[in-house]
Amino acid sequence: MLRSNVLFSRIPESLYSKNIMMSACTRREFTKLALTALPAAGMFSALNPLRAAASGGKPNSRVAGVHIGLNVPYSFGGRTMAGDEILKNCRELNLSAVELRAQPVELFMGMPAIVVAAKTGSPKAGAAADGNTAKIREWRKSATMDRVKDFRRMYDEGGVSIEILKVDGIFAMTPEELDYSFTMAKLLGARAISTEISKVDADVRRVGEFAEKHRLMIALHGHASTAGAQYEHSYTLGKFVGTNLDIGHYVAGDNGSPVEFMKRHHARISHVHIKDRKLDKQTKNGPNTPFGEGDTPIKDVLRLIRDNKWAIQATIEFEYKVPETSTRMGEIARAVKYCRDALA
Repeated sequence: MLRSNVLFSRIPESLYSKNIMMSACTRREFTKLALTALPAAGMFSALNPLRAAASGGKPNSRVAGVHIGLNVPYSFGGRTMAGDEILKNCRELNLSAVELRAQPVELFMGMPAIVVAAKTGSPKAGAAADGNTAKIREWRKSATMDRVKDFRRMYDEGGVSIEILKVDGIFAMTPEELDYSFTMAKLLGARAISTEISKVDADVRRVGEFAEKHRLMIALHGHASTAGAQYEHSYTLGKFVGTNLDIGHYVAGDNGSPVEFMKRHHARISHVHIKDRKLDKQTKNGPNTPFGEGDTPIKDVLRLIRDNKWAIQATIEFEYKVPETSTRMGEIARAVKYCRDALA
C-alpha cells in the first residue's frame, strides 16, 4: 500500500545534518533547500511501493475487482511518446491497464514521426492538415499488422493490458481505414475503441456499423457540454455504440450525477475517465483540481463499479496543473493512490 500522506515525506538527512544546520548555510538557504527537496521526496514516497513492478515484477492495479487504468500517453503530456517509454512509466506507477492512443502504435509500426505528430484534417483545420491526412491515409494502405502483434507482445510481457484504443479523427476515415483501426484494436487486445463524440447522426451510424461488423464497441467521449441525453441518443444509432463517460466533465457541465447515469447505462460504458473538477453553475466549465478537492464523486463511482462487478475500466485522465513543488509522475501517483484507497 502507498503511504497515507506523501506530502509530509521525510526530508533527506543530508538536509538537516549538523553541517548544514550550522555554519555551512544560513537559515534562509536551508529553507530553500528543504522546499526544493520536498517534491522529490513526496514523489519517491508515493512511488516507493511500486518499485517491484519497475524492477521486474508485473504491475497490478486491479483493486477489489476494479481495474484502475490510465489514459496514455495523454496523461504524460502528449500524444506521441514511444510505446516502450509509456510502458516503463506505467510499470513504475504499478498500473496494469491503459487506454492507449493509436499514435504510439503507428510510430512503432514505422509511420514517420513527423507525420504521426502532425495535425490532421477537420472542417476547420485547413489545407496543411488535409495534406497530413492524405499522407497518413497513404501510409496506412501499405502498413502491415505484424508490428501491432509485436507491440502487444511487449505490453503483455510487461504486464499491462491495452483495454481501450483511442482513435482520433475516426469519423473522417475511409472504409479501409476503419477496418484498419478496428483490426488494430482487436490485435492489441482492446475491447473498445474510444473517440470524440460527433453530433452528426450519420457519422455515428456509419462508424457504428463497422463496430458491429468487428463486434467491438465504439465508445464516444464527451466534454462538459455533452449531456446525458446526447449519449442516450447515440445508443439508438447502433447496438455497438457506447460511452466513454468522463465523470469530471459530466459534473463540471452541471449534467447531474454520473452515478445515476451509470446505473441506467452501465452496459453501454466501456470505461470512465476519472478526474476531479469543480461545478460552476454559471460557466458550466469548472476547473480541474487534484483528486479529492473538486465536486466529482470519484469514490462513489469507483465503489459503484466495485459493488456491481461491472467490467468498466476506471481510467485516470490527468489534466490539472502540476504544482511547482511537484512533478507529473508524482501527481499521477497520488491520483492512483486516491483511487486505490477509495476501493480498499
